[in-house]
Amino acid sequence: MDLITKSLDSPDEKRAFEKGTFELVKVGELTVGRATYQPGWKWSRHVGPGLGQTTCEVAHVVLGVSGCAKVRMDDGAEFEITPGVLCAIPPGHDSWVEGDEPYVSLHFMGAEDYARG
Repeated sequence: MDLITKSLDSPDEKRAFEKGTFELVKVGELTVGRATYQPGWKWSRHVGPGLGQTTCEVAHVVLGVSGCAKVRMDDGAEFEITPGVLCAIPPGHDSWVEGDEPYVSLHFMGAEDYARG
């Protein structure tokens, strides 16, 4: 393995949509994503329609960095992602920013497929 140094401030790819961005950095075989969503952002309103989907069908491993997001699974289960919370989210969910501050998270699984239209 070679030493690789990259910054999320200079992403390899940036996906933009209303009220949000998703920046990707490839480090060897791993793709890390940084999601930044503004208050009022909701996946089913701001990402899903462009993909022809009503819920996100990508599995994620996510670490909350700042702000708060709520996630609702298709079966109705809900949980929050706040700073320091690490979670595995299976396909079949919606999410939205909760509160008045932007939400930022890092995605360690599912980043390559997220919001790709």
